[in-house]
Amino acid sequence: METRRTNKGGRPALADPAKHRHVLYLNDRENARFLSHWEQSGVTSKSRFIAARLFGEPFRVVKVDKSAVEYCARLTEFYAQFRAVAVNYNQVVKALHSNFSEKKALAFLYKLEKATTELSLLNRQVIDLTNECKELWLPK
Repeated sequence: METRRTNKGGRPALADPAKHRHVLYLNDRENARFLSHWEQSGVTSKSRFIAARLFGEPFRVVKVDKSAVEYCARLTEFYAQFRAVAVNYNQVVKALHSNFSEKKALAFLYKLEKATTELSLLNRQVIDLTNECKELWLPK
């Protein structure tokens, strides 16, 4: 007779569960050293960190450069503003042609063109600084 297993809920069983446990004791100095290596590795679990060291996986140190993160955030904000300027540029050109005479509209468009040239030069400088930052500070 076949016994039928009813679903009792809970999470599904793993195909290869980790059920073997090993314990080690460290003194204060060794524990501090272990914790510093574990924090530098960026691994979330101490057991995975220990298993990786035992089985010879490479030891990677993950460092987050807060200045690079902030630079990227500021650059993202700048590009969002740059896109907003592009949308407003089209709206301004339409408004100039519909509300002003041809001569006045061309005069305003000339000023707008100068400002756009300055923005494109500024954008080029930002791109150059970003490339320089990548070469100098970010790991390859």
